[in-house]
Amino acid sequence: MTEDALTEAARVSKAWPFQEAQKLLKRFPDGKPGGAPVLFETGYGPSGLPHIGTFQEVLRTTLVRRAYEVLIGARPEDGKTRLVAFSDDMDGLRKVPDNVPDPALLSANLGKPLSRIPNPFGSTYESFAHHNNAQLRDFLDRFGFEYEFVSASDRYNSGAFDDALANVLSHYDAIMGVMLPTLREERRQTYSPVLPISPTSGVVLQVPIEVLDPASGMIRFTDENGEAVEQTIFGGQAKLQWKVDWAMRWVALGVDYEMCGKDLTDSVTQSGKIAKILGGRRPEGMIYELFLDEKGEKISKSKGNGLTIDEWLTYGTEESLGFYIFREPKSAKQLHIGVIPKAVDEYWQFRGNLPDQAVDKQLGNPVWHLLRANGGSVGAGDTPAVTFGLLLNLAGVLGAEAKPEHLEDYIRNYVNDPRIWETPGFHGMVIAAANYARDYIAPTLKKRAPAANEAAALRALDGELAKVPPGTSAEDIQTLVYEIGKREEFGFETLRDWFRALYETLLGSSQGPRMGSFIALYGIPESRKLIAEALAAT
Repeated sequence: MTEDALTEAARVSKAWPFQEAQKLLKRFPDGKPGGAPVLFETGYGPSGLPHIGTFQEVLRTTLVRRAYEVLIGARPEDGKTRLVAFSDDMDGLRKVPDNVPDPALLSANLGKPLSRIPNPFGSTYESFAHHNNAQLRDFLDRFGFEYEFVSASDRYNSGAFDDALANVLSHYDAIMGVMLPTLREERRQTYSPVLPISPTSGVVLQVPIEVLDPASGMIRFTDENGEAVEQTIFGGQAKLQWKVDWAMRWVALGVDYEMCGKDLTDSVTQSGKIAKILGGRRPEGMIYELFLDEKGEKISKSKGNGLTIDEWLTYGTEESLGFYIFREPKSAKQLHIGVIPKAVDEYWQFRGNLPDQAVDKQLGNPVWHLLRANGGSVGAGDTPAVTFGLLLNLAGVLGAEAKPEHLEDYIRNYVNDPRIWETPGFHGMVIAAANYARDYIAPTLKKRAPAANEAAALRALDGELAKVPPGTSAEDIQTLVYEIGKREEFGFETLRDWFRALYETLLGSSQGPRMGSFIALYGIPESRKLIAEALAAT
């Protein structure tokens, strides 16, 4: 397909990354003035370590970035776009996180900018924020994101934001006019768009200020010790309140696109008004829904009811994480261990469909976007010969012996083709299945004794399996299983009842795989042993 044909198809695509990218075409019908690259931004608060929310925002923004490049007929290497990962490391530390060492050290430095708090991790980085910023960069590099890292403390301390700060002071009253109506009466008494840093304690102060001279950044405020202080806000001696800071950054950096979670809806509105006051323009963006836990409750870092990146990658695959995050960003979705197996198998289903799809279907396929985001070929890659769900059922039966090498031994017997190991990510999928089954499936399995009619059907199945020659296909075995379930003498009202009986008596679960595929993978002799064990329980 030519690039022109791809661009034309993308311009009418209903896939959400293209719909978001269309906003930028409307923003810049003739391209960004001066030929400057369109700037995408994501924000990160380094009061804690990077997490799945960080990943999803950078991934989704990257998907929009790549979609925009397709719409304008550009390639990533053309430099038509930039992505900035911005760290808000001038924020004052409000509370001590639960998942960091030396809480007493952090507690003694509450209120100070994150980049001026000693490093509690024992690493060589100069501060708490510098350590977390390094973790962020390692985190983003691990997933192959293309980005530029920008630190708030570097910008404030170096004076790079000084002109922008002077602009805020020049429009101080207008900004107060936006913010004060949104605040409770008590908060109005102490609110200031500018947060000076105490010259005595180094704490970010929440106090009213008086603007003395916008050009030099001079303000007057009362310090913690009750003394009146006059000092400039330039050179890292102050920072801005969140909504004002966000707007200032949009204008100072020239941000054109930034998405955020639903909890920041009001912030987008107020920051957009402030950006206009400052002579800029609110960026385009999408407001996405937040993830929920398995009970449907909002995920909270303090509650610990979320799912970490490491947990997902222990029990699932990187591709499946991207796939799950891609879909329906404006709908609330649960994020917990139980969603992983379906996401793994659905990723491969969509990837398997991709090469044969018409272009409009490809552009609506999540895998097309995920592969393009990582610079991969959208038409390449075989799908695994064994599903994740089937691996989980096999691992569940193996129980304590469900180690990756044992699963791979079964797969070699099932698939007589060494190319299966060339499928990208297949080894990782086997490891994840072994981990998932060990920790979340095996402990829950409980086989029941078959009823009389079920036992009779199992005996018939065993007899048929005894006649099956080696190398019989999974489809032929599946047909055999079907035929037994249909026989009136066994009294199953539906085939579903028969398969449920197989799952509950042989596997210890209320649901399971295609039995033909499972029996072919597990082996005829081993499957007959399962039947014998079930019959012995009657």
